[in-house]
Formats: sequence, structure tokens, C-alpha cells
Amino acid sequence: MSFPEPARFCPYCATALEPRDDHGIPRPTCPRCGYVAYQNPSPAVGVVLPYEGGILLVRRKYEPYAGMWSLPAGFMEYGEGPEETARREVREETGFEVDLDLLLGAYRGADDPRVRVVLLVYLARVVGGIGQPGDDASELGVYTIDGLPDDLAFRSHRAAIEDYRAHLSR
Repeated sequence: MSFPEPARFCPYCATALEPRDDHGIPRPTCPRCGYVAYQNPSPAVGVVLPYEGGILLVRRKYEPYAGMWSLPAGFMEYGEGPEETARREVREETGFEVDLDLLLGAYRGADDPRVRVVLLVYLARVVGGIGQPGDDASELGVYTIDGLPDDLAFRSHRAAIEDYRAHLSR
């Protein structure tokens, strides 16, 4: 998969960016005003949600990986904390209200064609709401950790589910 190309022009003065050394890393830099176009990963949050003897997954409505399964997850909004993001994403995608029990782990997401991601995944439990797909989910599904669908969208989600499996065996 390819990732977005780095910025080519300064967003402040429109000068063409040039590669410059920034602590040993070449970064697109504006020779006029000094702006540096960093390519940092985007923070995202997912939730492992035990439900009816399995874990709840959502079928993705939109690209990337439309039609494939994933944990309820999404990008953090500016000014939002990871816990808020976790509760919001579950509510938007599944209709459920949740309480977060623990931070299961942090994962490198390198297979999203839009951007590199740092994914924080929480273990949560349903405390209210009515299960129904919404936002960018077209369907809800319950799968056992030993019976996951073959078309799980992200490697980081699979890694989080494996960490959940290890958590259960403690």
C-alpha cells in the first residue's frame, strides 16, 4: 500500500519545500519561513467489546476495507481524550453505551492507506443503549476469539484481539 506523499508547498507562504536534515531525518522544510512538514501518525482508538459470548465487530461501510470487519474504532478528534473517543466511536458505530475497563494496548497501524496510525485499544463493557449499526458501520457481528472472520480489516485489530485472548488466560 502507498501512503500519502509529503507536502510539497508551505501552507503559510506557498514556497516550495526542500528536504532538510532535522536531527538526522530528512524532512520537507520551507527555506523561506522555516515551516517543517512533519509526517506524524494519527491517533486512533478502538474497543474490544465482549458481547453475547464473543466480541462485537462492525462491518465497515466505507473505504478503506469496505465490507470487511473491524473493532469499533476511529480517529481522535482535536481536543478529545482517548477515553472519550472510545465511548463515542462505540456509540456511533454500535448504538451501545460502554464503560471502559482497561487499556488493552497500543498498536502500530501501518496498513491504513490514508495515514499511519497509533491505535489505543480499550477493553469495555456494555452498560446501555440498543445495538444497531450506525455511522460508518453497516452491520454488527459477534465472533468468538477462536472464530474470527477471515476478512478482519486491520492487523492492529487482530493484534489487540490476541492481547485480549492473553488477558483472558491470566
